[in-house]
Amino acid sequence: MAKLWAVIKREYIERVRTKWFIIATVFGPLLFAALMIVPAWLTIKTKSAADLSSTVILDATNTGLGAKVSESLRGFGSGPERAPDVRVIAPSELTEAESLATAEVMREQRSGYLVLDQQTVAGESARYAGRHASSLTAMEAVEDAVEKTVLAYRFEAEGISAEKARELTAGRLRFRTERITDEGRGGSGAISAFFGLGIAFLLYMSIILYGQNILRGVIEEKTTRVAEVVVSSVRPETLLAGKVLGVGAVGLTQQLVWVATVVAFLTYRVQIFNVFGIPAPPFVMPGVSAGDGLLLLLFFVLGFVFYAALFAAVGAMVNSDQEAQQAAQPVMLLLIAAAIFIQPVTFNPTGGLATTMSWLPFSSPIIMPLRLTIINVPITELIGSLIVLLLSCLLVVWLAARIYRVGLLMYGKRPTLRELGHWIRYT
Repeated sequence: MAKLWAVIKREYIERVRTKWFIIATVFGPLLFAALMIVPAWLTIKTKSAADLSSTVILDATNTGLGAKVSESLRGFGSGPERAPDVRVIAPSELTEAESLATAEVMREQRSGYLVLDQQTVAGESARYAGRHASSLTAMEAVEDAVEKTVLAYRFEAEGISAEKARELTAGRLRFRTERITDEGRGGSGAISAFFGLGIAFLLYMSIILYGQNILRGVIEEKTTRVAEVVVSSVRPETLLAGKVLGVGAVGLTQQLVWVATVVAFLTYRVQIFNVFGIPAPPFVMPGVSAGDGLLLLLFFVLGFVFYAALFAAVGAMVNSDQEAQQAAQPVMLLLIAAAIFIQPVTFNPTGGLATTMSWLPFSSPIIMPLRLTIINVPITELIGSLIVLLLSCLLVVWLAARIYRVGLLMYGKRPTLRELGHWIRYT
């Protein structure tokens, strides 16, 4: 046990002291803050930069719809406080009018043109072409203006006054969801889904980064012959266990720092957003009980041990980084397979796919924490998934220890599957 602790301590301190660990630990929360602030800031900038005043509306409806749409778009963007020009044309002249407007856009005399025809009056379609076609904010404003104007026109056609039509079509329904758990109200359903995605992504990235760290560490010790010196005083199984636990503790330390920083950022988000002149988005911290926190920690630890043992075994089998990239592909495919199902499971966390992926040991460390943050997982399913994952970890560690014990001192060509079988049976 003393030797195991010495290996864990060495692996932990050696990595925590590196500049890359400090940089990643500090810049991780800064990156999260940037992802929250920069898109909101750019949205405001984009909204003010798109100028629709130089857009021309080609009105082939013969109903005066173009003038009303133009008035709805008055003052949008950073351009002058005027409404877009309107050209009232006959439906038969629409093709020629579009060609003329296209030429004007190409000569930069216009920023674009909006076509309103009989299909628009019928509530079926309208189309825009121009330089702001990729501006989501501008196109949303145009679509909203056309949609509300057409709806108001149809109300008027049914005998409802223009003022009443505007009153009926104004505003947009805000649909909110709220979770109710065994403990009571659990906050917004959408926020819980985003929180679950964040947890799954964090676990996925941590397993990849620190699993690869173990892989490279084993290769380095093997190629520099340090392993030969170490195994003369420490059993290979103890060395493997110490390496996995030590590197896992480094990853856990970094995650705790990131989570604490993110919680602090979200708590003081109003003050931080005010510094940049951006309204803070409404956010209610999802409730995570102590039991859920312990379960998230358990799945991370077991999932990390599962993959770290596989990466260590791969590192012991190869002699260079180039060989390691090929040999580690099956392990990476298992991780990627789990990540591919994150989005479908988020959309349907109670479906058959989510349940199946929660039982498989290669995907449960990522999928089950995701489901835990979204829904109440049945206790039998939770315990069963943990037992399967634990037994799988024991099996993988047992196999990896035997490969590690022999492979650490073997050089030359990469072993075949038959030779790996001999290594595992060797005692």
